[in-house]
Amino acid sequence: MPFPGEFVVPAGGRDRVHRLEVSASGVAVTERAVGSGDPVRLVTSPATYRPYPNKTTDRAQFDRGIETAHADGADDALLLAQGGWVAEAGIWSLFWWEGERLCAPSLALGVLPGVARARIGELVQVEERRAARAALNGRSLLVANAVRGIVEVVSLDGVPTPESAATRALQARFWP
Repeated sequence: MPFPGEFVVPAGGRDRVHRLEVSASGVAVTERAVGSGDPVRLVTSPATYRPYPNKTTDRAQFDRGIETAHADGADDALLLAQGGWVAEAGIWSLFWWEGERLCAPSLALGVLPGVARARIGELVQVEERRAARAALNGRSLLVANAVRGIVEVVSLDGVPTPESAATRALQARFWP
């Protein structure tokens, strides 16, 4: 498919998400507001996560999780893969601290190897783990995506999570 020769400047202002969606029917250009970078409250979704090999516009599993989270007074849903393994959130990649080590779900679970995850991997070593939901209890958590950067998780299933100076240091280095 031919790549568009010119990029249109987003009409909504400087701080916008500008997306080029390429499909068999051509290229669609959309834009939207960046969204909040406030700390996130997560709840565990009852729906089982389905892996996907590439970024997709088929967001039904994520949208259902987010709807459930909002109904529970949270910001986003933590999705668990088959077997109860921690996968990712509806709009974020998930990370947690194990002492000085930053950990993330194993890519073998089918989680998106996103741009934010790659950027964080440039800054610190990220260790992949298959972690059950209970393994996150009492840990400092953070979420990240390429648009919003790194954001602290302040609670998981209504239980406050510990703050982390390491997360704040990583946030400061995320954007060049």
